[in-house]
Amino acid sequence: MPSRNILVVNCGSSSIKFALVNEADPHFPLSGLAERLGSEEAVLHLQRRNADKGSVPIPGADHIAALARLLPIVETVAEGQLHGIGHRVVHGGEFFTAASLIDDEVLDAIRTTSPLAPLHNPANLQGIEAAMALFAQLPHVAVFDTAFHQTLPEHAFRYAVPDVLYREHGVRRYGFHGTSHRFVSRQAADMAGLAVGDSSWLTAHLGNGCSTCAIANGQSLDTSMGLTPLEGVAMGTRSGDVDPNLHSHLARTLGWSLERIDRMLNHDSGVKGLSGLSNDMRTLEQAREQGHAGATLAIEVFCYRIAKSLAAMGCALSRLDGLIFTGGIGENSPLIRSKIVAHLKLLGLELDGEANARCIRGAGGMIHADGHPRVLVVPTNEERQIALDTLALLPE
Repeated sequence: MPSRNILVVNCGSSSIKFALVNEADPHFPLSGLAERLGSEEAVLHLQRRNADKGSVPIPGADHIAALARLLPIVETVAEGQLHGIGHRVVHGGEFFTAASLIDDEVLDAIRTTSPLAPLHNPANLQGIEAAMALFAQLPHVAVFDTAFHQTLPEHAFRYAVPDVLYREHGVRRYGFHGTSHRFVSRQAADMAGLAVGDSSWLTAHLGNGCSTCAIANGQSLDTSMGLTPLEGVAMGTRSGDVDPNLHSHLARTLGWSLERIDRMLNHDSGVKGLSGLSNDMRTLEQAREQGHAGATLAIEVFCYRIAKSLAAMGCALSRLDGLIFTGGIGENSPLIRSKIVAHLKLLGLELDGEANARCIRGAGGMIHADGHPRVLVVPTNEERQIALDTLALLPE
């Protein structure tokens, strides 16, 4: 039986990130990004394997027009053998505990959940509907960021607020980055020679968005993000946890509107807000070396808050087989990894400096010092996990 091809689609409000995944090929035959959709500057960026990147102007294109332009390119690269489309959906609420073949009932459930992710789910839906119109003959699968965390016990996912808010309005902790946490914990078990069903991990997905997770026997038991991706650790532009009364304090003392406060916490906070410089960790590390006080503080807060969250996640585990770093920062910053681990001495963690320094630009591996608990760098691959979940639901 020839290997199968899956197109993975991740739609934002004005963008489409995509990858063509072949189940037998560790590399993507085609990947890219359509951005600035709906404007005259709309453009389609393409990366073919073993070829230079290319860009195609698509002025005024919406999601349907961008996908229509992409379709013949995908079919050419896949040699006419496209077997399904996997869609990333940010929020599945309590409706979905796993990936699901998309039908009218699934679409309705995603719409129902949209108030919980107003910036993400409507855009995800837009992409799904556009792709289904163009690829009507193919099976479509939704893979949810929240699904992996539906195994959290109630004492971990409930907020201490009136019960009616949960029962009637779904106010609870959902968690995100589930596809990444799931993928890297399985990879780590394989690297360590452990069974997924008999292994126990702390994971740190660190990028512009960041979250931690406690995973035992292949199941998420706790995670740092909550009702929205704002809860938890400090991130690129998101504040993470703040005093819940900050909203009313800013409204009362500064006269700020709810919209202004929301924008500040989501787009102007995190390491960007602390440093006054950037949300890009590479920029902050360079500035720190040059003595920039804001960058230095931002890095210290970032690392301490992540270490504090990982220590808290340990409450959910009965043993620890290792700590996993992943995501753009987690995979590429020896400095950030070393500073986080330095705060976790009570867990007995210590890094091998040379091994830590080697793990950059896609290189993963064990980075702990001899005689200390495992610490691993595991490159994430959410697109491949979405493709695997899609393949598992295709008819034989």
